[in-house]
Amino acid sequence: MKLTLQIWRQKDAKAAGKIVEYPLDGIEGDMSFLEMLDVLNEQLINKGDEPVSFDHDCREGICGTCSLFINGEAHGPDRGIPTCQLHMRMFKDGDTIFIEPFRAAAFPVIKDLVVDRSAFDRIQHAGGFISVNTSGNPVDANTIPIPKHDADRAFDAATCIGCGACVATCKNSSAMLFVAAKVSQFALLPQGRVEATDRVLNMINQMDAEGFGNCTNTGACEVECPKGISLENIARMNREYLSASLKG
Repeated sequence: MKLTLQIWRQKDAKAAGKIVEYPLDGIEGDMSFLEMLDVLNEQLINKGDEPVSFDHDCREGICGTCSLFINGEAHGPDRGIPTCQLHMRMFKDGDTIFIEPFRAAAFPVIKDLVVDRSAFDRIQHAGGFISVNTSGNPVDANTIPIPKHDADRAFDAATCIGCGACVATCKNSSAMLFVAAKVSQFALLPQGRVEATDRVLNMINQMDAEGFGNCTNTGACEVECPKGISLENIARMNREYLSASLKG
């Protein structure tokens, strides 16, 4: 395939960015989107030009670092996958593809297509964990009976990879779906109930402090989420937050 790439280039966080056009040829449909960018960067390096910076790690749909805004959609035109699992067969010969970083005040651009998503880490640090006995006598988690329905729902919430697609696709740059998933994975389990009050209050307060917007109730976050995290988790988090606020 012959493609025309319109890519956001930005030297650093303080520099003004702009869209730069790159013609690209010889792209196969079985290539992943990131492999296509690898081909582009190899050509740029061979010409002595600066390669395009973009995030990637596992390239197996697990780590969530490959987040790109492609033709106006988080992770591109396919569904249920992050950018690294998007294949070029989703595009046609002669297509023009616009590639941008995720846009959100809480996700400042570091360089080109790379954004700083450490805001998510700070939200996790605020309460996305359970305290366990590490003195050498931890309790075996399997000794606590958990209904399968609850375990399945907790696992579904825990599949969130923290990519930020929910933030990028929300018109208010809301992180509600991400935070709700991290709250729900513990709220549904007895191990998580001990610290439930502090967890939801601390995580939502940190979310607000990071500058994320409010939920718009349009459901775009669920549509674009590569792991299909349900909006039901936001409703659950709201109930958890109301209960925690009433307690004190």
